[in-house]
Amino acid sequence: MSAYLRAMRLERWPRSLAIYSGCAAYFFLHREAVAWGDLPILAARAMAAFLLTWGISTANYVINEIADLSFDIHHPSKKLRPLVAGQIRKGPFALLGLTLTGACLALAVILFDLPFSLSLLGLLLAGIIYNVKPVRTKDIPFLDSISESANNPIRFLIGWFALAPAAQFPPATLLVSWWAFGNFLMVAKRLSEFRFLKEKAADYRTSQKRYTRNKLLAGMILSAAVCLAAFLVFAHQARLWTFFVIAPFLVGFFLLIFRKTLREAEVMEEPEKLLGQPVFAVYTLFLLALFILAFFFDAVGR
Repeated sequence: MSAYLRAMRLERWPRSLAIYSGCAAYFFLHREAVAWGDLPILAARAMAAFLLTWGISTANYVINEIADLSFDIHHPSKKLRPLVAGQIRKGPFALLGLTLTGACLALAVILFDLPFSLSLLGLLLAGIIYNVKPVRTKDIPFLDSISESANNPIRFLIGWFALAPAAQFPPATLLVSWWAFGNFLMVAKRLSEFRFLKEKAADYRTSQKRYTRNKLLAGMILSAAVCLAAFLVFAHQARLWTFFVIAPFLVGFFLLIFRKTLREAEVMEEPEKLLGQPVFAVYTLFLLALFILAFFFDAVGR
């Protein structure tokens, strides 16, 4: 059973913490609607939302493991995954994923409103579109990173609707900014693969056949620009002037990732692993502290 659990990649639970960006945004923008007495209930809803997101994300990893079986064998580390290595069987593994999917979606319908359930379903569909033929956007240059990064705003919506009323939607500019940030990281990952795996990169990732170093660099720059522009438009619309102070520090974060992507001779496997490095961990905590300070010193329309 341990091989099946390893194949489900349960250790990637930190990715599901991204839903709390949606929770935090709702709390920041609509703090007047939240009473102190509601906090325990809201915390319980946020935790339930995290667990359901983790469950659907895990089901997506099951899909990915099966769909990428013939590709992962060409990757220096992914060829050691349990299904590729023959340590588990495809049928029982697929059944495990289907059972988990059904349980999570059923609980979402029972515990939450329709927008939350649809957002959770959207996370599952995004994984299918990305991994499974005939669409399989994973094989299409730039559409691969664009569709994979759709998980960012979807997770944001999951967190938002875990707390927000069904009819209250988040600002579109926030969703665009959060998507573009994710796309920046995904393009950076592809550039890292392009540099490190060289001619073998296309064996593992079909879209690499049509990538060049300059195209990937342009993709990173464009994504960073869209992220920052949408962030500033949101700040202007909401009259959150502290966000204009934070913006240059976001640029600094982009530059750190640029530097790592272009200088290190290794594949940047998973963006969240950056937090295991002191420089990125400290800088991320610094940015988080800035947003916390903004909560106390600023408010919408002030």
